[in-house]
Amino acid sequence: MRCDVGLIGLAVMGENLALNMESRGLSVAVYNRTTERMRQFIAGRAAGKRFHGADTLAGFVESIERPRRIVMLVKAGSAVDALIAELVPLLSPGDILIDGGNSLYTDTARRVREVESHGLLYVGSGVSGGEEGALTGPSLMPGGSSAAWPHLRPVFQAICARTPEGEPCC
Repeated sequence: MRCDVGLIGLAVMGENLALNMESRGLSVAVYNRTTERMRQFIAGRAAGKRFHGADTLAGFVESIERPRRIVMLVKAGSAVDALIAELVPLLSPGDILIDGGNSLYTDTARRVREVESHGLLYVGSGVSGGEEGALTGPSLMPGGSSAAWPHLRPVFQAICARTPEGEPCC
């Protein structure tokens, strides 16, 4: 099964955002550094839904349609840089990394340059609304590689909150 989008990091925000994506018709590949956490999610809240759990980062990457859209929900700072370093050799030109972990904007700007130098795209996105917002519709504030937007827009505008007039909060 090739999934529409991938998500790394299955803490509360990651689980809820993955469930939000799946509830909007997307198939979602999931990976967590602690494999047991991923297995519990797949057997629990994700059971019977359009999810693919991967035991390895390489298997995770292979399970996503190209261009790959990979949401990283890991702790801001060095963990993001370490994950990028692991992912870059596994990705193909045009693939998109999305950091949803509230990184410092200067880190995002640096990562955009670094990731683009490998032929990839990078977006840092604020995800507002906490765990409930992640599940039911967060406000999303993406910035980074502008070439990523046509590929992210359908996903981001499907999962985000809406104004009373129906406008996407993205």
